[in-house]
Amino acid sequence: MLFTPIRPPAIGRRMTVHLRDIAVSDLDAVTAIYREAVLSGVASYEIAAPEREEMAARLSAITGQGYPYIAAVGEDGGLLGYAYASAFRTRPAYRWMVEDSIYLAPESRGRGIGKQLLSELVSRCAALGFRQMVAVIGGAHPASIALHQALGFSEIGRMTGSGFKQGRWLDTMLMQRELGDGNSTDPDPACYPGTLFGG
Repeated sequence: MLFTPIRPPAIGRRMTVHLRDIAVSDLDAVTAIYREAVLSGVASYEIAAPEREEMAARLSAITGQGYPYIAAVGEDGGLLGYAYASAFRTRPAYRWMVEDSIYLAPESRGRGIGKQLLSELVSRCAALGFRQMVAVIGGAHPASIALHQALGFSEIGRMTGSGFKQGRWLDTMLMQRELGDGNSTDPDPACYPGTLFGG
């Protein structure tokens, strides 16, 4: 199990953060973090926050297909945020592209934790043999756009008025970056052991 110590910028109380694989014991905190994001933010286009059982099913589906799912935890073991990769689309030719998702507890924002999570996610997906990562940024949120730009993502398009939430129309920003050799070489079919595409 990967366990990477991180020391984010000191904003307010100094924190020591560790990255590790997500665990079933994190589910209550994952559910709470996502609930806040659904009800208060626009990163997710869900309107009703899923319950713990649904979040457990989603976690199982993602990790069961071999995608990385990473937790950021504080010194007390509490979950500060999480990130995971999943299929961008399920048609087989999309096999080498993943979509990233990152969610942080409100008190964890602005401390560099999102950047550490995304950096680790990029590294793990490249090591698995994926060749492209795409970000689908709900609400075209400036902080999320800046985070992805800092890690080498480029804007590839904007869907105007793609969602309606919290009484307003929302744009969705699409961003992308290469992983590994990108599209300069053929992929190795043996690299990715996930079950999603029967590999």
